[in-house]
Amino acid sequence: MGLTTALPKVELYLYSLVLTMAVLWSASWIYEASTENMSKQTFKQSVKRGWSYIGRKMDVADFEWVMWFTKFRNYILFALSGHVLFAKAISMSFPQHRSLYFMAYGILAVLATMGFSYFALILSHCILLYGIGLAKKKWLCFAAGLCSLATFKIEPVASWQTGFVTGTFQLQDVLFYGGTGFTIMRCMSFALENAEKKDGNYSILDLLIYNFYLPFFFFGPVMTFDQFHTQINQSKFARKENEVWNIGKYALLHLAVIILVDIFFHYLYILTIPSDLKLATMLSDWALACLAYFNLVYDWVKAAVLFGVVGTVARLDYLDPPKPPKCITMLYVFAETHFDRGINDWLCKYVYDYLGEDHTNILKELLATVCTFLVTTLWLGPGNVVYIWSVCNCFGLNFELWVQKFFELEPLASVEAKQMSMAMSRRIRAIFGAANFWAIIMYNILSLNSVDFALLVAQRLFLVGFPLSPISILFVTYCGVQLIKENERRLALEAEKEKKE
Repeated sequence: MGLTTALPKVELYLYSLVLTMAVLWSASWIYEASTENMSKQTFKQSVKRGWSYIGRKMDVADFEWVMWFTKFRNYILFALSGHVLFAKAISMSFPQHRSLYFMAYGILAVLATMGFSYFALILSHCILLYGIGLAKKKWLCFAAGLCSLATFKIEPVASWQTGFVTGTFQLQDVLFYGGTGFTIMRCMSFALENAEKKDGNYSILDLLIYNFYLPFFFFGPVMTFDQFHTQINQSKFARKENEVWNIGKYALLHLAVIILVDIFFHYLYILTIPSDLKLATMLSDWALACLAYFNLVYDWVKAAVLFGVVGTVARLDYLDPPKPPKCITMLYVFAETHFDRGINDWLCKYVYDYLGEDHTNILKELLATVCTFLVTTLWLGPGNVVYIWSVCNCFGLNFELWVQKFFELEPLASVEAKQMSMAMSRRIRAIFGAANFWAIIMYNILSLNSVDFALLVAQRLFLVGFPLSPISILFVTYCGVQLIKENERRLALEAEKEKKE
């Protein structure tokens, strides 16, 4: 049925009211649990003194968030500010050499942060994969890249390579595995694009410029080599209308989000509570559902802010980086679920779309999803939780296609097309979307929290609370899915209008 199918405004207002009241009511339970257990002994390590003018302790359970935006904030700002200022000077004075500047600044930053041994380790993998890429055999490039990635994910080789880095600062492990992991993905993209190049080969200098671009080096996102190479070597540097204004606006937006998240953590301890299963068990079914949902939203916010800040710097360098991930609140299909759009684009281009083609054949889709999640499992690092997460999401992606194919069979297809109004079709599809939404949440809290917490949520919502809890929560989710569909309808109409103009 058409994406532009409308529902009565009164119905949409009702959906908005139900959803808003349900989320606020559920959040009040989490606030109450956070306030009552603020000084609990099990919270001692992850709930600490917050902002003095708020007068409450705050949730500091997320090590990465605390490191990025408090302890190492000034170092990160200093490095990125230096990159931007020098890049602007070079672009104005020697525009033909700006790519070399990006490489040199990135190498110096890596040397200053992680030391020469780490740089030599990265360089050795780059040279190895560059040499293999000269063979122009895609299967060989892919196999070599995966083997190289495995050396950082599988023991004992991973520990041996970690030993090359000296130092004990708190962010060292994050920088080590971030830099090495993204380096291998970039080298694989380079080798695969070189295999596609008909005349000659790209140079080793092209690879080093691509890999050591500082804003993307440690934390991503990954731009495929063909996109990066084209953009970094453009001869004319011209801003689109209002582009500088938009860059400044998004920079301020990211700053506001960082402040709001910190304020949020003073009142709702959504990261600490799941680690205390005894306390989580005492929460209501609605509070548990909201807690699981908030954890996914927070992980999206963290990714959106990180990639947004990096993307803002890249836009100042006249690049068009991958967009931030789509908000989890706006998702109800597995095909659009990701927290890193760069890795998602990489996997789609080189694995998922390459094997799955148009994603209409069940067997090809199964092969494509299995291979995609095998690579993803290696990228995340093999482990029991990752295995479970990969199997669940792989199943979810395939199950969507199976359901779609089932409803395309007769007489179901004819019933929907001839005997059912478009509005009713949208309502029925939203019911399936609501169920899918919770499958996405349940599968992903496995990796974000723990298997025990995911099992607790599933047991309380779908077994202990049956039938009232699952039906009521799915109804609220159905309201949310309808609002998502309304937003998609509006965007589709705007796109259609622009097309006509």
